[in-house]
Amino acid sequence: METTPSPTPDAPRWNPYSADCPTRVVLDRIADKWTVLILGLLGDGPKRFNQLRKSVDGLSQKVLTQILRGLETDGLVTRTAFPTVPVTVEYELTPLGHSLRETLDGVRLWAEANIEAILEARKAKGM
Repeated sequence: METTPSPTPDAPRWNPYSADCPTRVVLDRIADKWTVLILGLLGDGPKRFNQLRKSVDGLSQKVLTQILRGLETDGLVTRTAFPTVPVTVEYELTPLGHSLRETLDGVRLWAEANIEAILEARKAKGM
């Protein structure tokens, strides 16, 4: 792995421009539209699986399951199962997930604020 000099001897400085840098996995995760939307919803507090699925039009059960598993693996979301019949499962942001959500909210809000200009630019190009 190619790294650039780090500011302190203890902390590696990752180079996402290098093909083998693990930060690319993180960038893939956060560049996903479903991740942005799910983290946004979880910012309001814990949600059950079906609450999440019903809140995002076009999100399939399979994709939601994959996204939530990935977010849990990356330490962004916790999954808590409650011993009810049937079992109730809730998803909640971790502190790391909250910090990412704050960053991604800016991207989502930018998209909402600028969609008209983007649509106009596409229209001007015949798209």
